[in-house]
Amino acid sequence: MANVQYYDVILKPVITEKSMADMADKKYTFLVHTDANKTMIKDAVEKMFEGTKVASVNTMNLDGKKKRRGRTAGTTSKTKKAIVQLTADSKEIEIFEGL
Repeated sequence: MANVQYYDVILKPVITEKSMADMADKKYTFLVHTDANKTMIKDAVEKMFEGTKVASVNTMNLDGKKKRRGRTAGTTSKTKKAIVQLTADSKEIEIFEGL
């Protein structure tokens, strides 16, 4: 496994209707590094966002889509998505405020 630091684990937040609806239940969705595991994701969220406590992490691996450019066929990169559930006494994540 690659040497992945906590600031390299979370790539960007996922902004969709479903992920925004889950924010009411303190569930936040992120695209994460493909080599990251659940404990690495938990540590990264707690270090990057002060005052947050993670209750659980659900991850899913997404395969790349098949794309064509003329005669050449290929695939896009694989990605990994994580849904992070915060505890009831945890602070909100500021990135998502005002959306």
